[in-house]
Amino acid sequence: MRLLFWAGFWTFLIDQISKYLVVHLLGLRTLEVIKVFPPYLEFRMAWNRGVNFGLFSGFDMRWVLVGVAVVISAFVLYWLRREGGSRWAFIAGGLLVGGAMGNVIDRVLYGAVADFLNMSCCGIANPYAFNVADVAIFIGAIGLALFTGTKSKNKAT
Repeated sequence: MRLLFWAGFWTFLIDQISKYLVVHLLGLRTLEVIKVFPPYLEFRMAWNRGVNFGLFSGFDMRWVLVGVAVVISAFVLYWLRREGGSRWAFIAGGLLVGGAMGNVIDRVLYGAVADFLNMSCCGIANPYAFNVADVAIFIGAIGLALFTGTKSKNKAT
């Protein structure tokens, strides 16, 4: 569980530091767009009040989404503590929980998640923005799917 804790801690910290640096220190909140490596990488301010890709953003889902993130994180912690898993499963769990808690803090402080990373390529303009927590949640969920499962039990033959 220490591995899960540290993966979660560093994920949370990197997410919150990156948001503070870009949104507040670089002034993305007022500038709205900072071209970093056009057209491949831009910082584009997007306040996500909904879920992925802004779904349900027209509704006040703030506390519902905070609750869902906390419940899912608690379930992942309980599940991995009870079932165990490989080193990679604990890292994946930490990424998911750390990212989820990073987005929870945004919802509590700002009422929305601060998304700012926008990547486009090959003539296709991506209209969506994301953040470090989103990447960690995605990688963590994939990692949990790949590195956890039922334990093989010895069967008497």
